[in-house]
Amino acid sequence: MKVSTKGRYALRTMLDLAMHDRGALIPLKDISARQEITVKYLEQVMTLLSRAGYVRSVRGAGGGYRLSREPSEYTAGDILRVAEGSLAPVACLEDSVNQCPRASECPTLGFWEGLSDVVNQYVDSITLEDLVHRAGDSHNFSI
Repeated sequence: MKVSTKGRYALRTMLDLAMHDRGALIPLKDISARQEITVKYLEQVMTLLSRAGYVRSVRGAGGGYRLSREPSEYTAGDILRVAEGSLAPVACLEDSVNQCPRASECPTLGFWEGLSDVVNQYVDSITLEDLVHRAGDSHNFSI
């Protein structure tokens, strides 16, 4: 499993919003400058996050973005799934019911299920608030 640029940027952007929340909207250009991500790419990421209800936005002068909920209410897994879709390591585990015709006889299925469980348990155990605490006072971070 490899997290794409979009997934990494979504997590970084949400963390940036959490770390810089002072009760006011945060302009996209400010996030762009801090994270060294182009505004054009951030617009794509914000569209995903906004459609998922993770961020609120206001257009125009004085506009910007802010989290819709408290940082403790988002997990890294939630954010990554918005950007990436399924985090399953193999295609046959992407659906709730395995559609693979070889599933009943596949000698590696248990391995892939175990890997999927470990990945999902980990990303779902880390909240955005946890990441804020890990970043500490440093506003320069990499994901």
